[in-house]
Amino acid sequence: MASTTQCLASLARLSLSTPARPTVCSTIPKFLVPSVATAQVRHASGGGGGGMRKKPVKKKKAYKAYRSYDLAPMEQFTLCDAMRYLRAAEVGHPPTTIKYDLAVKVRTHKSGPVLRSAIRLPFPVKTDTRIGVICPEGSALATEAQQLGAVAVGEESLFEAIRRGEIAFNKLICHTDSQEALKQAQVARILGPKGLMPNPKRGTITSDLKATMQDLIGADEYRERTGVVRMAVGQLGFTPRMLADNIKALMSKLMDNINQLDDNMPKAIDEVVLSTTHGPGISLNGEFAPTDDKIKPEHLATVM
Repeated sequence: MASTTQCLASLARLSLSTPARPTVCSTIPKFLVPSVATAQVRHASGGGGGGMRKKPVKKKKAYKAYRSYDLAPMEQFTLCDAMRYLRAAEVGHPPTTIKYDLAVKVRTHKSGPVLRSAIRLPFPVKTDTRIGVICPEGSALATEAQQLGAVAVGEESLFEAIRRGEIAFNKLICHTDSQEALKQAQVARILGPKGLMPNPKRGTITSDLKATMQDLIGADEYRERTGVVRMAVGQLGFTPRMLADNIKALMSKLMDNINQLDDNMPKAIDEVVLSTTHGPGISLNGEFAPTDDKIKPEHLATVM
């Protein structure tokens, strides 16, 4: 006869046994039951054989020339009308900090030569020109440069000041006798980004210090960037005639630069836009007089 302990143990095994797994009800439609054979798992393809194919990316059309627009439907203004609107946009700003800027759009190839030079406007815009001169130390050239008003003169002493970041000038010229010393000084990476590196094409490497310094005083440099030449051509206190003379001088200089270029890479003036420091850009039509009979150029001769 089994003991009481053995009977309790057998009952415990029966109560802890795993229940039977329910089977799929036959009333469920077959199309709702997933099939192991037909089920597939989609994975992102790594550029191999399977998976969805990427659509080819369309390449943007590359233009050989900078884009230009038809100016016929565009409203353009005379110089006096443009000055009226720009002066109205500058009301409330200090007149001494406002300048007229000219942007000249050029029709040109992207791989073509770049317009770059310097011009002395009839009415200078910048009057804080400080010139440095690279010439032999203690020579007659150094004495002449100092007498002409140079703020920094010399060779090795000037190169050391440039390396220390002590640049007291905003224009730099080099005498031809010191051209080799300038090459060996290895200061181009410092002067180049600041636009101060002397260059024969820009006339800043010269044998005539007096003439070059006189040309640089009141002269402004310009350079074509992405088909546009930008330059300050006046202050807010300039009269319309003063501004017109400066614009004519710059346009004449640009035309001379274009005529000197190779015919294989033609350039042409496309549009001239006048703006101010805080004002909009206004396209000029080449005329001077105001269209309103009540307005005279003399009314725009003083700062508001």
